[in-house]
Amino acid sequence: MNTPVVDFVDQYLQKDLSRLHMPGHKGQGFLGCEARDITEIPGADVLDQACGIIAESEANAAALFQTGRTFYSTEGSSLSVKAMLALAAGNAVQEGERPLILAARNVHKTFLYGCALLDLDVEWLYPEQGQSLCSCPVSPGELSRRLSALQKKPAAVYVTSPDYLGNILDIRGLAEVCRAHSLPLLVDNAHGAYLQFLEPSLHPIALGAAMCCDSAHKTLPVLTGGAYLHISQNAPAAYLSGARGALSLFTSTSPSYLILQSLDLCNRYLAQGYREKLEACIRRVSILKEELELAGWRTGGGEPLKLTLYCRESGCTGMEAAALLRANNVEPELADWEHVVLMFTPESREADFRRVLEALRSGPPDSRRLSAPEWPPVLPSRRMSIRRAVLAPHETVPAEQAAGRICGAPVVSCPPAVPIAVSGEEITEAAAALFRYYGIDNVEVVQQA
Repeated sequence: MNTPVVDFVDQYLQKDLSRLHMPGHKGQGFLGCEARDITEIPGADVLDQACGIIAESEANAAALFQTGRTFYSTEGSSLSVKAMLALAAGNAVQEGERPLILAARNVHKTFLYGCALLDLDVEWLYPEQGQSLCSCPVSPGELSRRLSALQKKPAAVYVTSPDYLGNILDIRGLAEVCRAHSLPLLVDNAHGAYLQFLEPSLHPIALGAAMCCDSAHKTLPVLTGGAYLHISQNAPAAYLSGARGALSLFTSTSPSYLILQSLDLCNRYLAQGYREKLEACIRRVSILKEELELAGWRTGGGEPLKLTLYCRESGCTGMEAAALLRANNVEPELADWEHVVLMFTPESREADFRRVLEALRSGPPDSRRLSAPEWPPVLPSRRMSIRRAVLAPHETVPAEQAAGRICGAPVVSCPPAVPIAVSGEEITEAAAALFRYYGIDNVEVVQQA
């Protein structure tokens, strides 16, 4: 597969030119990558109006992911999430009404900022069997019942899959429910770009989603910030034609050409033997999971490249398990009271797997069992719109004094940046207990008059 963006930069580097254009480092510097860091010079195309080499590279990605269109983001899935919301809302807007999104509660905070910027209302999907801030196991049946009970038709249904702990929803079933209600399904697939290359594919677009975002940098060999906005071949024509404009609403006009080149090179990587590498890595992760289960660790989540330790069920805290890993030169993706998350890819070395096993082979440390808050907490009442609460004057108060106040900025534990309290909601005592549990000391609330 060709790499038009990388090829252009290679040719540019061969010329003896005076760089009297941005960036200011002029191809010189200390990191070693500056020579390849260019801007929108003639021939380099323009990301938010791509019609040349960037458009050609995006078409390569669309062929690999089997989408109607694929668009690059150099600002992560955060940009793609906002663009998805803009497209869905714009395609369903009615005069004088604020569009509504029906969303599973375990959204990333960037979803809330997108709703604030676009002035969207949200109804939350919050299944009774949910047991974690990070997970929201919505079933097709639950979605169907909720849609039938809504008095106002939403512009879209929005879910996160895989979630931060590696749980994967029944996207095919959810998509079928959405089609029955003539609604688009939007999926935050930030952790699942590689799912397209399983056999069979578990990628949201292959399973019926109208749109999804992938953070390429999370699971593929792409620089941090590289991501995709994927649109299905069966999506409304307005999504396909309006995506570039929706991205432009929120993006910088100075995209990183280093990130673009890494996305471009990734196309070739995916086309040349990636499926075999991925299969081998998944087998290795599965073996490690079995070895850790035999040592007494409880693992979970269905995502094949993610290893999640359910530490509370194993008899210790996530912090204690993380300390064992760090003592053996392993840095996890996430460690909180309940979980440790480890993310593998085909770029992981055999030494990485051995270190994890060596650190944890003796089993969980002897520890008191952690007492977790009751879950799920009662959903709080909404006192004002997300937009009004985000843009209103805020004041910072200690978390133990926040109950009864209106949430200003989303209150999250980061990672995973899933909100405990949502802007515009009245903060409950249950939410305040979760603040303590996740170590949040201060909360931004709407300033009182």
